[in-house]
Amino acid sequence: MKEFFRTTRVIFFITGMLLALPGAAQDTIHLTLDQVLQLAHDQSPQAIMAKHQFRADYWSFRSFKAKYLPALTMNATIPDFSRAFEREYDFNTGQEYYVEKYRNNSTLGLSLTQNIGPTGGTVFVNTQLTRFDEFGERKNSQYITTPVSIGIRQPLFNYNPLKWEKKIEPLKYEEAKKSFLDAIERVNERAVNLFFNLVLAQMNMEIAKMNYHNSDTLYRIAQGRYNIGTIAEDDLLQMQLSLLNAGTALNQAGIDLQIREYQLRSFLGYNDNVKIMLEVPSEIPKLSVNVSEALALAQKNNPDILDFQRQLLEAQSNMIQAKRQRGVNANLFASFGYTQQAPSFPEAYQDLLNQQHVQLGFTLPILDWGLNKGKYKLAQSNQEVVKTNIQQAKIDFDQEVILNVAQFNLQDDQVMIAAKADTIAQRRYKVTKQRFLIGKISVLDLNVADSEKDVARRGYISALRQYWSYFYGLRRLTLHDFLSDQDLTEDFEKLVE
Repeated sequence: MKEFFRTTRVIFFITGMLLALPGAAQDTIHLTLDQVLQLAHDQSPQAIMAKHQFRADYWSFRSFKAKYLPALTMNATIPDFSRAFEREYDFNTGQEYYVEKYRNNSTLGLSLTQNIGPTGGTVFVNTQLTRFDEFGERKNSQYITTPVSIGIRQPLFNYNPLKWEKKIEPLKYEEAKKSFLDAIERVNERAVNLFFNLVLAQMNMEIAKMNYHNSDTLYRIAQGRYNIGTIAEDDLLQMQLSLLNAGTALNQAGIDLQIREYQLRSFLGYNDNVKIMLEVPSEIPKLSVNVSEALALAQKNNPDILDFQRQLLEAQSNMIQAKRQRGVNANLFASFGYTQQAPSFPEAYQDLLNQQHVQLGFTLPILDWGLNKGKYKLAQSNQEVVKTNIQQAKIDFDQEVILNVAQFNLQDDQVMIAAKADTIAQRRYKVTKQRFLIGKISVLDLNVADSEKDVARRGYISALRQYWSYFYGLRRLTLHDFLSDQDLTEDFEKLVE
């Protein structure tokens, strides 16, 4: 039996050490919390995806702005050739017959257009040159020119998408900026979580090593005392059980350490050749956040607030669009310019003739079996649903900010209490261990002190985790750095380079 326990101890010890030791080819880097946060900002996959998402939103906004700038377009058809039999009518004989015809049209034009946001119309200036060639028996060439033509296309009573885009798109771009900052703060929250996961795993490994070493030493002492009859067999068995449990904990701590290190290494973009050792932050800033101030900052900075505004505008836009479809829709087209035709190119630009074109068309639903009315009522209902959801979302949002502030303001006391508890528990274990060595207390008392020591140490790390988690959670909600008392920002122009 004794040889069995000795062999088991050796297996546990060797396995635990192998799990804990880094690979021979690994480079060890020591990182603080601030360094982990900076690395996460610079090279984590989540941060990179946030940058690309902002770039997509940026170019979407640029495309919207381009709609309000003049656009110059060239259009050409070179050539437009046809060879076909066409039917013709002879008025002299009253007969129809087919004639083979060869034709070619070549057209070149320039068009300058400008959208009009308030009205939804478009003004344009065109110039066009066409050469017409007919081959065969009726060989003929003509130049048809439109040196200049000025006109307008204007919807009347219709839904104006440009008007609503001018309200919604700038809001979406501001939301994109805030959403990028929000995404980076979520990266910070994730980094804090993974940082303390690994800190706790590294601490658990150290605790497991120490506990195994202590259990092995105490078991050997217990064996000696049992042999001279100063302790009972059940105490010796209790020490053997503690040693086995310590070996199991050591193995599990080694596996957990590998998992936590892999997660942080992957998050930071490192390969398997890097071993990470973390330095626990020894101090926390003395900081208290005012609830009213935090609410005001959240209302000003959080992208959810802009999202609420955008949803309301989009719902209103959809309702107006459905309403316009129920009534008269009309379109006005008007142009004025000059034109000419001639057999030669120079003559086609001489003695220009006036050219006018005015067109007004409209549509009026007469019988649609309630289709457009249904669309309008649906849009109205959706608008009310959006309003109701946003009202509730705003209440939930404010409540989240208030609770986070309350929780954060408690954390410095929690960290201080946990630190004192850790110090007391470590000291108590040392005293209890010495008393056990001189035979003043039982094994059960020693095990209780040992367990409380480990719980207190882990409690301190958990308190630090909570502090920094709530700190960065509050930063995300408000997009404000309470240490420097400045709103979070970014060089957005640099992001799109």
